[in-house]
Amino acid sequence: MSIWRVILAIIFPPLAVIGKGCGSIIIVFLLTLLGWIPGVIAALIILNNPER
Repeated sequence: MSIWRVILAIIFPPLAVIGKGCGSIIIVFLLTLLGWIPGVIAALIILNNPER
């Protein structure tokens, strides 16, 4: 996880997970619509997952 992805996850979470697949983008986008903090947390969790 690069520092640029972390900064992007804080500024606009759906754009940070664009390389992780369509499902991740949709989940993070919906959580960002519900609130900025849940979107940031989800993006950071998805970015920190080494499996994908």
